[in-house]
Parts: sequence; C-alpha cells; structure tokens
Amino acid sequence: MEPALATCPACGKTNRVPAQAAGRPRCGNCKADLPWIVAAGDADFAAVAEQSPVPVLVDFWAAWCGPCRMVSPVLDKLARERPGRIKLVKVDVDKSPGLSRRFDVQAIPTLMVMVDGKVAARQAGAAPAEVLRSWLDGALAGRGN
Repeated sequence: MEPALATCPACGKTNRVPAQAAGRPRCGNCKADLPWIVAAGDADFAAVAEQSPVPVLVDFWAAWCGPCRMVSPVLDKLARERPGRIKLVKVDVDKSPGLSRRFDVQAIPTLMVMVDGKVAARQAGAAPAEVLRSWLDGALAGRGN
C-alpha cells in the first residue's frame, strides 16, 4: 500500500497519508487534521476501510465509467471539507471483483458509508453535489438509507 499525498487545508504543506492508521492523519507541520483519500482493493479493504478509526465513504468506480468520473471530484471535495471526520476509500471494480461481489455492486458508481466496519448507507448512480452532500451528512448523523 502506497501512502497517498494530501495538502494540509490549514498550512498548505504536502503530507504523506497512510492508507491505514490507528488514528487520524495530521499535518506534520501544523498538526491540523488532513483529508484522508486512499485506494483499496480485494487484498487490503478490511484493513483500510473496515478497521478505519473514522467513518468511511467508499466509492466503487471504474476508469471507463463517465458518471464515475463526474462524481469523483465531488467526493474528493466532500472528503477535503471534512478532514479528520471521514476517510474516502476508492475501489476500482475492475481490479477488485471480490469486493464487487461481496457488496453486490450492480451499478457504478456505488457509494457506501461504513461506520465501525458496517454499511450505514448505500447509494447507486451519480447524483449532483448537493444531493451527495446531504446524503453523506445524513448517513454520518445516523440517518442513512
């Protein structure tokens, strides 16, 4: 698992962010919470997503999927707006067929919110930014669908 790079929203420094960690990633310079955006697959999903210390937004996507490419920047923005509060985990369905089967992913993009390793909310298909924002906030507040 390669660490991802994240820019600190507080001071602008670039930091390495591990895919899995016991706590939340913090800036090495100013100690502010960092956005946590990583990829996972069949081999490391349990460690990266299900054992996360913070709620996880899982994005099942594929490179060839137009709606996935439209939703991806919105999800990145939602994760950057909530540093230390959520972890965005991107799962490429073409590289992770086991996860696609396990979570019965029939359409992409499929989004899930996981809290304490359990699916708290799920949504398939692309939606406008405001719809995704309210869905995510509702799921994090325990009002998932």
